[in-house]
Amino acid sequence: MAQSKKKKAVKNAVPNQITELENAIAEVRSSRKVSPRTIRLITSGLPRMAQKVAEEATEVVIEAVRGRRTAVINESVDLIYNLTILWSELGISASEVWAEMDRRQTLLGMAEKLPKDGEETAVEQNHSFQR
Repeated sequence: MAQSKKKKAVKNAVPNQITELENAIAEVRSSRKVSPRTIRLITSGLPRMAQKVAEEATEVVIEAVRGRRTAVINESVDLIYNLTILWSELGISASEVWAEMDRRQTLLGMAEKLPKDGEETAVEQNHSFQR
C-alpha cells in the first residue's frame, strides 16, 4: 500500500539556476561582479527592462511559430534572464513568484493563469458539475 502513495512535491523550490542568476545580478548591482551587459541593462531603468522582457517574449513566440525548438529554448533563457533582472529592480524574488505558483497549484490544481473576474475556475466548474 505504501507504494501507491504519491510523493509530495517540495513546495516553493526555486530552480538552482534562477537562484544563482538572482545572486549574480545582486553581485553586479553591488559592484562585486563585472558584467557589462547586465550593468548596462540595470542602469537603463525600469522602462527599458520591461521592454527587454517584452522583446524576448516576442522572440520566443516567433521562434515557436517557426517550429524552431532549439531557438525557443535559447530565447526562453534570454527571457528568464531579463525577467529576473526586472524582478530584481522591483524587489521581487523568485521565491515569491514560486510561492504564487504554489498558491495557484493549491487553488486551481495547476499553476495556471488566474481566471478573469466573472470566469469560473476549474474547481468551481467541477463542483457545479457534480451537483
